[in-house]
Amino acid sequence: MFVLLILLASLLMVVDLNWPKMKEGRAWLALLVTPLQWVVDIPARVADGLSDVVVDRARLVRENETLRSEAMVLERKVQQMAALTAENIRLRDLLGGSERLELDTRLVELIGVNPDPFQHEVILNRGSEDGVFTGQPVLDAGGVMGQVVSLAHYTNRAMLVTDARSAIPVEVNRNGFRAIVLGKGVLDELELDHVPDTADIREGDLLVTSGLGGRFPRGYPVARVKKVIRDPGRPFTLVKAEPAARLDRSRHLLLVDYRPEPVETVQEVVDE
Repeated sequence: MFVLLILLASLLMVVDLNWPKMKEGRAWLALLVTPLQWVVDIPARVADGLSDVVVDRARLVRENETLRSEAMVLERKVQQMAALTAENIRLRDLLGGSERLELDTRLVELIGVNPDPFQHEVILNRGSEDGVFTGQPVLDAGGVMGQVVSLAHYTNRAMLVTDARSAIPVEVNRNGFRAIVLGKGVLDELELDHVPDTADIREGDLLVTSGLGGRFPRGYPVARVKKVIRDPGRPFTLVKAEPAARLDRSRHLLLVDYRPEPVETVQEVVDE
């Protein structure tokens, strides 16, 4: 049987080489077999297509995650640049304020806020080990922010000008009229104490430290008058003012090394 198959195959080869009609028959046979080849190839093509889809989707997911991550990084860098720009502006303002004061100053950073709503206090990142002392003035780029009221080794607690315990001697920058600014426990409001009805004070007047009392250097902004109420039925004029310092926004502050001579020492010099 095997020999017969070999002989039949040899005969077909000889016929295919010498009979032109055999080529046409082979072409018709190939045409008949083509649909079968397509059907047989369908599973392979479907598998290749699914593989491409899965690979493309996985690649797209990875690229999407990468782009999202890069966008977040860029957004963070933009925010950092904006924060650094604003911080540089504040630091330049602080340096300008330091030059106007002509006093030694120390740059500090606000690191905490007293949660007690009845005490307007902030915590700063310098303490007794850094040479900070009780009563030391605290300023920001806008003006007087408060004074140091308690110390730890590496931090201090400063009372804001709006605290109900705060009282700062001031004068009207326009004409030199002197008064005392009191904190009322409200973050955006101060009040002048015992202002006579005849006092020359107007809305918009700038109130600066008078230098009296020995706590604050003279001439630094404290507040601006926003309301003057003269009532004939009251013995004094009601004057409300807005703090010059940005109490709820400033982060970098200045501690001023202002140590006025004790009153006794000054008096001794005068007597001599």
